[in-house]
Amino acid sequence: MNALFLNCTLKPSPETSNSEALAKLVAAALQDEGVETEFVRLTDHRIKPGVESDMGDEDEWPAIRERILGAEILVFATPTWLGQPSSVSKLALERMDAMLSETDDDGRPVAYNRVAGVVVTGNEDGAHHVITEICGALNDIGFTIPGQAWTYWNKGPGPGEDFLNDEEGHDWSASTAKAAASNLLAVARALQANPAPPPPS
Repeated sequence: MNALFLNCTLKPSPETSNSEALAKLVAAALQDEGVETEFVRLTDHRIKPGVESDMGDEDEWPAIRERILGAEILVFATPTWLGQPSSVSKLALERMDAMLSETDDDGRPVAYNRVAGVVVTGNEDGAHHVITEICGALNDIGFTIPGQAWTYWNKGPGPGEDFLNDEEGHDWSASTAKAAASNLLAVARALQANPAPPPPS
């Protein structure tokens, strides 16, 4: 079983990412169950805007797409900006729009029988809105979204410290991270044992 984490921070490496720090709690819980985990920081790659799987020369999305399809579990990790998912997460979802019309050899949409979850950080409220937007998009594409397959941290309304500089709320974020990992893995195993069939024609 493999899990891929897409870090949708606006910061390129090697800058510290709060979203990645929280996502690593989900990854650790999955690793404890024998799941192989991988992180991709999208800002470190040239990803062209668009809604196709391959936008031509110098586009690095096709390789990322292959890693997405090579994982049974996908987790979006994003900061909150202006109460919204990051622009990087939206860019990735727009590129994944192409998967709506892509099928495997058995006629299934390529995202079928894969599960997805969300990790959100930000020092202002809006985490549930961000979770809803990303989960709704991934569900449209064909991913299965288990119940409570998310965790988040925020400081509440107004400016404040970030996840790595403020311990308040960490216990709750950690416990929900473990719950998210458990729910993602349980449903991924169920789909592996009993895959969803192709949609009726």
